[in-house]
Amino acid sequence: MNAGVILFILAGIAGGVIGGMGLGGGTLLIPILTVFLHVGGRQAAAINLISFIPMSIVSCVIHAKNKLLDVKKALLVAIPATVTGALTSFFAQRAPQSALTKAFAVFLICLAVVMIFSRTRALFSSIGGKLSKYPLFPRPDGERY
Repeated sequence: MNAGVILFILAGIAGGVIGGMGLGGGTLLIPILTVFLHVGGRQAAAINLISFIPMSIVSCVIHAKNKLLDVKKALLVAIPATVTGALTSFFAQRAPQSALTKAFAVFLICLAVVMIFSRTRALFSSIGGKLSKYPLFPRPDGERY
């Protein structure tokens, strides 16, 4: 087995670890493929999507066995996500690669900012800080995440 194959397998493992937890394996896999393995952005997205299919099936079965899968809520997300995903894939094929790369970079930066501040709020919440009154994204039922 050559080094290139091993690197792709390691990228798949990294994406699988994150994706198996339901945290968006592509958020990690696409940068690994593009930055470290020099795969084009469109091809990296396609690899991510195809690897997502078996990974999500296995993960869904495990989450269902653990009674963590709410099919009604999942369908409320999956149906519009499928429609917008199909429409967006047509747009992405026509958009310049540089625009897609920059849009993904902005998404990752925004995600990092949200995660940093939500972790900060959780820290203050755990020690009784005043920020616990102002959750970044409150749950509809009023409970804490």
